Amino acid sequence: MWDKPTLLNWIANLLFALSVVVMLYAALYAVVHLPIFPLREVKVDGQLSHVSREQIKLIVDKHLKGNFFTLDLIKARDAFEKLPWARKVSLRRRWPDRLEVMIEEHQELARWGSIALVDTHGELFHAASGSDLPVFYGPGDGVIEIASQYGEFNKTLKRANLEIANLTLTPRRAWQVTTRNGMVIELGRVEMQARLDKFASVYSTTIAGLNKKIAYADLRYPNGFAVRRPVEANKKSDVEPKNTTTSNVKASDAKPSVIKPSVAKPSEIKPSAVKPSAIKKTDINRA
Repeated sequence: MWDKPTLLNWIANLLFALSVVVMLYAALYAVVHLPIFPLREVKVDGQLSHVSREQIKLIVDKHLKGNFFTLDLIKARDAFEKLPWARKVSLRRRWPDRLEVMIEEHQELARWGSIALVDTHGELFHAASGSDLPVFYGPGDGVIEIASQYGEFNKTLKRANLEIANLTLTPRRAWQVTTRNGMVIELGRVEMQARLDKFASVYSTTIAGLNKKIAYADLRYPNGFAVRRPVEANKKSDVEPKNTTTSNVKASDAKPSVIKPSVAKPSEIKPSAVKPSAIKKTDINRA
């Protein structure tokens, strides 16, 4: 081997190249980890109504470790997504010393029983809200279905000056609506929208003008619907249901049963009461 100068030259060149690579890597590693590229600004954008400046500052102080190059964007994003009202978060480095954070908040639509909130995408999230929201009940896999039907049902009922307080989907996929004035409406499992359209039309033109409170409406008849007024507690005699029809209405003398909602139970709510503010945190130095 020692009498082969070509081979020796090749080995020497290889060792020299390896040493140069190692030295460059060591120099680059030292430069990147030196405190000469600190994050000086964290800019948070988005239409923020519930995420507060204090929450942002807490995350920046606790979870944004490292400098411009060494900051772990995945861990930083996960920290922001733990905010109760944060639905989606995206992060981007902006040379030379800025981190841009975009936060999309949940838009509350309703409550899921008494344990969670439902947003406009039909997603459950755990946060605190003081808004007067309708309440959804149903099986755990029915959140999106209920959220999508709510918009159509509520739009139809508003034509009759009614508003949904509770919307229930039973395990058998039957629908029940409770309005804010206390009326229970049975929609059944088929042709729910057509039945509700017919009822809303008759209610606004006929029933509403009678100034009589209606406690229950059963829309599950093929040619009409049945309604019932509240039964007075001090009356011993049987109260016959009052019939209203679009064609041939079938009234039921027996007291129709009221479906008890089946509630899916997600995990505990983690309340967060926050105030809206414009978020921008500057002068954040990290070694």
